[in-house]
Amino acid sequence: MTVAMSMRTTCIKLVLLGAALAAANASAQVKIGFLGTLSGPGGALGQDQYDAFMLAVAQKDNKLGGVPVQLVKADDQLSPDVAVQAARKLVEEDKVSIITGMTYGNVMMAVAKPITSAGVVLLSSNASPAPLAGNGCAPLLFSVSSGTMNQINESGGQLTQDLGYKRVYVMAPNYQAGRDAVDGFKRTYKQQPVDEVYTPLNQLDFSAEIAQLQAANPDAVYVFYPGGQAVNFVKQYRQAGLLGKLPLISVATVDGTTLPALHETAVGAITASAYSPDLDNPQNRQFVAAFKAKYGRLPSMYAAASYDAAQLLDAALRKVGGNVTDKNALRAALRTADFKSVRGNFRFDTNQFGLVDFYRVDVVKGSAGAELATRSKIKVDYRDHLVDQCAMK
Repeated sequence: MTVAMSMRTTCIKLVLLGAALAAANASAQVKIGFLGTLSGPGGALGQDQYDAFMLAVAQKDNKLGGVPVQLVKADDQLSPDVAVQAARKLVEEDKVSIITGMTYGNVMMAVAKPITSAGVVLLSSNASPAPLAGNGCAPLLFSVSSGTMNQINESGGQLTQDLGYKRVYVMAPNYQAGRDAVDGFKRTYKQQPVDEVYTPLNQLDFSAEIAQLQAANPDAVYVFYPGGQAVNFVKQYRQAGLLGKLPLISVATVDGTTLPALHETAVGAITASAYSPDLDNPQNRQFVAAFKAKYGRLPSMYAAASYDAAQLLDAALRKVGGNVTDKNALRAALRTADFKSVRGNFRFDTNQFGLVDFYRVDVVKGSAGAELATRSKIKVDYRDHLVDQCAMK
């Protein structure tokens, strides 16, 4: 063999070795889809989810479980039809192994079955529609969110009951999560609501409804309004002279996504929540400091749950050595929930939805303006009644 031929052979071998190493590195990389609401009145919720997840990934040098990850982002635009198309692209074209995000319940209801039926793990960090926590549960479906709408609003109903209000007016948007919210509230609030009003999803003018609730003369108002709806409702409630006079109790209405827009307008509101930035544990102190330093704002419960989702995936992928092809092993690793939550207690129930603690969080005037202050625990390690409808064990 001539020297030239020998050099050519060596070059070919090096090229082939480089290609093999590149293929090995590509196979070691885990592709994760993020599907959430990133635009419109609800876009702040999805953005908080995305920002918190990416913060966790950045803190781990763009790896989870020691394995490089590539995140593919998609905006569902709060449209089930758009979400189904986006999910199909993530699964069929982008070849993701895991999809996280999930901001609104009606969207998750549309995509859960197509995603999990394709053998892709769906890990929600917010939307937790009641049907999927019950008889619609599935082996590859997980929710690390701050409880189902039933759970968190059952804590809201309990708080309202404990505060002694007898005539409560209830309002929520007319979609899956809104209906679940009212159902949850009524499971623990022992009196019949004065009225329960469902407004169109994305409605931003509540002047007529506020006039109606004033005429009903309740002794408290209970609402579930997330995102842009929350900002408008609370501002209009204050403008009507009601906040501070007629108690406002809510879930997901005044939180880290809406308080920056509301400021002191929201002072006096009472909330039931699975998270507050002032929760005193090492994980949360680190998370709040890092989130505020990177994004210039305090994290919401949506951000907290999404950060936890990344921590969960970090622990699970480490257990399986980054192998996402063995779905049974990956599922078993996820079910252990072997991570420290920024929200305090967290573990999965048999339906693979979370068991969490719920707190009373008030909006108060602090030294730097309006802030969220944890007052007490309402429920501890609270179990959703829907779990009994889930056939998984």
